[in-house]
Amino acid sequence: MCTLILARTPCYILTRGLNDHRGISVTTHVDLPDGNDWLHPHQGGIFLYGFATGYSSSRIAWDLQAVPLLKYEALYFGIDIGKAKHVAGFVSSTLLERHERFEACPALAFDNSRRGFHALFERLRGLAQVEHCFVLMEKTGHYHKPLQQYLQELDIPVYLVHVQERPKGMLKTDKRDALSLANHLYSQLELGVQFSSKTQLVRRAVPSTPAAAQLKGLIRHRYELVRESTQRKNKLTAICDELFPEFVQILHDPNLPTALALRERFPTPQAIATASFTVLQEVRRKTRFLSDNKLLELQELAMNSIGIKDLVRQRSLVLEQSQLIRELRLLQEHIEQLNGEIKTIVENAREAQILASMGIGPIQVATIIAAIGSIENFPNAGSLKSYFGWAPVVAQSGKTMDQTTQTHGGTRTIKQMMFLIVTMVIRQETEWAILYQRLVQTKCPYDDRRGVRTGKLRVIGRVAGQMIETMYALLKTDAEVLSKVPQGKEPPPPFLYDPELHRKHREGHYRPLKSSPRPQVITLLPDLQK
Repeated sequence: MCTLILARTPCYILTRGLNDHRGISVTTHVDLPDGNDWLHPHQGGIFLYGFATGYSSSRIAWDLQAVPLLKYEALYFGIDIGKAKHVAGFVSSTLLERHERFEACPALAFDNSRRGFHALFERLRGLAQVEHCFVLMEKTGHYHKPLQQYLQELDIPVYLVHVQERPKGMLKTDKRDALSLANHLYSQLELGVQFSSKTQLVRRAVPSTPAAAQLKGLIRHRYELVRESTQRKNKLTAICDELFPEFVQILHDPNLPTALALRERFPTPQAIATASFTVLQEVRRKTRFLSDNKLLELQELAMNSIGIKDLVRQRSLVLEQSQLIRELRLLQEHIEQLNGEIKTIVENAREAQILASMGIGPIQVATIIAAIGSIENFPNAGSLKSYFGWAPVVAQSGKTMDQTTQTHGGTRTIKQMMFLIVTMVIRQETEWAILYQRLVQTKCPYDDRRGVRTGKLRVIGRVAGQMIETMYALLKTDAEVLSKVPQGKEPPPPFLYDPELHRKHREGHYRPLKSSPRPQVITLLPDLQK
């Protein structure tokens, strides 16, 4: 038995001599006063961190040596994110030299709360200076957002990486995952290790712009409401086909406001056939395309309808139809409210002016801004195209395989939105439409049987790629301009898309956005005296 007398000694690692008690393997588990656990497994004996408990040993049976951490040494820590509790693992050159394996480095379990975040910060200050700390987290859901915001407020660089696949048969614990992330960040930033797979690359998380921070939640909610609205419309169409199939002969879209008003007031063909003509006119209101003759024809179709006649089935369909109509109207009301809020934010956003100058609508502009967050998150235009899902993927091997396809990755929402944007701009008198027509003539073969050109989707992908590159160039240039504006000074107006400049570029008169200085060249003139 050994007796410990504890005294406060911060910022030192207390270890025993390596020549004593080599066969002992112990894990130190210390209950801290703030309720967090400090875990430290090791081999060859027991050692304590002075900063872990706030105390150190002044009399112990072993030969203890004080190994101070370097004052300006970088500390890398990875965090395994959980819903209620996180685990942080710490790695540095000193820690790896002491423990030899990253799995033996210290770890800290803390709650997903303000108190837990403060406990993490206190541990960091005990290990290294805050300005020399770097953190890595995986992109797993939304549970990491509060912690990421807290660390960024402390000016701690936060890096993100895609969820990594664990080797089969490997021990899987939250602590090991956290230490693996810390070692992964240490390998890339400290040692400069390069990885062939882009999914293993760490990228620094830059806070979103104010407009993107507001629009991100609104755009996601709008997307969900539109999807739910489409589901309600599909169900209402199916019910109409079962109750009154001939209804679409008069009103081609059974989910328009006038059609829904008629279906809500007269849910069955029998109700329309027996209704007075005056009541039908009142329900119709001021709809121009539904004339009196159309109403009379609708009543005649209702009298001879082939819709379902089973009263039990009719009753259940009528109840479902009435509820779906009310749900659809509520969803449409919420969508209109979101559209108004989104348009207000877009009108006051600087990056929205840049994107709108390319002929893009306000909702599409808001979707792009929300998806990008900050243009500083993307090192080049290729990474932005990959994120949008419009980057080419080349597969080549010898002489037998050489093909280029579109990536299957990217965000689904922005990928669909870019397709709608391209199909919209190529129908207008724009430089993008001229590019599309030229590429269709040269890249799309003509099908004599059908009388059309095939393979237009590849051309749409090419136009989408060039539009994304233009967006990146304009947004990146504006971000660099804003970074040079002193605080409190009014920034200059943004550089907008110019169709005339685009036309000159297409004709061969290219002028880069950045004016790079001419290289200094020393020219040796011939000696005329010889």
